[in-house]
Amino acid sequence: MKSPSFVEGIVSRVAGPRSKWVTVAAWILVTVLLTLVFPGVNSQENNAADQLPSDSLSVKAAQLQKEQFPGSGGNPALVVFYRQAGLSDSDLSALQKIAGQLTEQPLPQQTAVPPYHKMPLQALKQSVSEDGTSIVLPITFDAGADSDKLKESTQKLSELSASVIGSDPFAVKELNSDGLIARVTGPVGIGIDATGLFKGADFSLLMATVVLVLVLLILLYRSPVMAIVPLVGVGFAYGVISPILGKMAELGWIVVDAQTISIMTVLLFGAGTDYCLFFAARYRTALLEQKSKHQAVKEALFGSGGAIGMSGLTVIVSMLALIFARYGSNHRFAIPFSLAIFIMVLASITLVPAILGILGRKSFYPFAPLTPEMRAEKEAKRGRPVKEQHAVGRLSELLGRLVVTKPKTILTASLILLIVLAGFSTQIKYTYNLLASFPETMPSREGFKLLSDHYSPGSLAPVKVMVDTEGKAVDAAAALKQLPYVESVSEPVKGKTTPDIVAYEVLLKEDPFSNESIGHIPDMYAASEAVLKDAGISDPGSRVWISGQTAEQYDTEQITGRDTKVVIPIVISIIALLLLVYLRSIVATIYLMATVLLSYFSALGAGWLILNTFFGTDAIQGLIPLYAFVFLVALGEDYNIFMVSGIWKASKKHPLKEAIRIGVSTTSSVITSAGLILAGTFAVLSVLPIQVLVQFGVICAVGVLLDTFIVRPFLVPTITLLLGKAAFWPAKPEGPAAAAEEGR
Repeated sequence: MKSPSFVEGIVSRVAGPRSKWVTVAAWILVTVLLTLVFPGVNSQENNAADQLPSDSLSVKAAQLQKEQFPGSGGNPALVVFYRQAGLSDSDLSALQKIAGQLTEQPLPQQTAVPPYHKMPLQALKQSVSEDGTSIVLPITFDAGADSDKLKESTQKLSELSASVIGSDPFAVKELNSDGLIARVTGPVGIGIDATGLFKGADFSLLMATVVLVLVLLILLYRSPVMAIVPLVGVGFAYGVISPILGKMAELGWIVVDAQTISIMTVLLFGAGTDYCLFFAARYRTALLEQKSKHQAVKEALFGSGGAIGMSGLTVIVSMLALIFARYGSNHRFAIPFSLAIFIMVLASITLVPAILGILGRKSFYPFAPLTPEMRAEKEAKRGRPVKEQHAVGRLSELLGRLVVTKPKTILTASLILLIVLAGFSTQIKYTYNLLASFPETMPSREGFKLLSDHYSPGSLAPVKVMVDTEGKAVDAAAALKQLPYVESVSEPVKGKTTPDIVAYEVLLKEDPFSNESIGHIPDMYAASEAVLKDAGISDPGSRVWISGQTAEQYDTEQITGRDTKVVIPIVISIIALLLLVYLRSIVATIYLMATVLLSYFSALGAGWLILNTFFGTDAIQGLIPLYAFVFLVALGEDYNIFMVSGIWKASKKHPLKEAIRIGVSTTSSVITSAGLILAGTFAVLSVLPIQVLVQFGVICAVGVLLDTFIVRPFLVPTITLLLGKAAFWPAKPEGPAAAAEEGR
């Protein structure tokens, strides 16, 4: 905890009679200057950044493919042309004209297109699906092309098709329409749609979050002014964060993508509003006792500053722990998220106190908190009896009494509920299939449906198997064809500069993004290595390379699994250390961490029940557990810290049992309000058409609600009460709490 003199020194500089104006002016000046000088973070989005580290097997394989088989490299777009009644000769002739024009005038970033225009019509018909309804035009683009350039290319392809055919087949909305239909799928189509979903979500997510927070604040505080102040604080914080992150991205220090910005927005509004409310609650209580609003600001900051600072620190270090992750998006979250929380904490202990110091009691209009003397004077002028204004509501008082009256019953019921919900987390199925997370009407998903229905699903993303034969007779194709999940294997192709390296294109029978297909990658390595070993090639494990989307998804599964095993223990260790330093209690640190971990698994279980039952989710994205853990553990400790700090403070003046009652009562309303708002901001993600954000939002919203309504008001206080003075060990409680164990 900060000493009074230190806190008062800060307050005198940020929220004193004169300095409060300087503080607000300084924030305005800094925000304006940064906005004018530095680029905004949205302008620096890079949605084509690598996700896998350079030493991943699939990345090494892709590099070898680029060197030895340049014609087969790049980023493929699979353009599916489909007519329900069957493709006509005129359809195929039009496709030949399109291929010819693409050869003469390539699209931006285009590197290859098949010579359909040079093939006799009868030969081209061999590429049509067996039912005669579909044909695929594969167009390869530069591997480094970003989604904006690729989208521009597909738009030009649409225009070209419309000019050749007479109508735009890409604009036909329904797949069961009678005319010619075209869809872009494959890695290019999937990448364009993924970026488009996130970009389209930015503005709607921001507006929905602002409206939700504003409505909740008005309903909870019944004050339009108090509803706006936290949003002002968050707005200024974002105004500073955006250009700083934008400049860092421009300099190449960090990489930000649309997903990072979307989640950061939710984090900022949720956690930022919480911090503002923590201070506002203390400020309102102080205004009931202090006539001077400046003295009330001092007392409020002294009472909440330590908890806000500690809460923010737990979130910051938790987010920074992601820097040890190796998967791209996990690693890229670390700096933007931790910096955002750091600046938000600064705003919460400087800008918000200054604004509330300026507004004074008007902050809570029309229910302004007054001292007993001020209220008596006001009612006397009106000739009305004086009504006492309470710092704690009746429901909060009732909750505090209930916890200390029946702790064993409440503890047992809370544990049963959380453990049962946590049990459902063992039933969760995970997927790394990005395509399955898209709405069914997205072009790339519709294109994949056409491929699946009329071709082998594996044609969406062929697997490239390359082996170094060292000049020996090796028939890897025969071994690969024997695998039950392989549809076909192409003829071998020799490397450009190293002929001993031979490549095969393998089509899988199932969706190449499915868990089953991903799980076959080790088997394909094993089969290829066995052939090399039988041919007498030494160290066959280093002579096989597998590239393609399926191999990349396998590496994604392995690396994100590694990140989970590495980052989670780091987060637990750091937060436990911070709690130990702050509370000076080993026992309290252990049970606070245990309750948050139990809450996390309960959130996963409850979130899975909701997603599976109401959203029809068959599997959640494999990245979700780590995302949810970092957010829920860090934010969950926020509420524990705020409440436990209240209990610890009250224990200096009251017996432990009474201190717990006071701590629960005085923090109940503000934590409930903060929890509802934080859960609401996460829940906003569930209305977006992006399943990874829907799943993340639902699980985090459920986790916050469990923390708010089960862990914080019931589980933690009852454990503290039943442990008695042992909860402080090895430190000893001060004041009346050090006396006989009245808390038992």
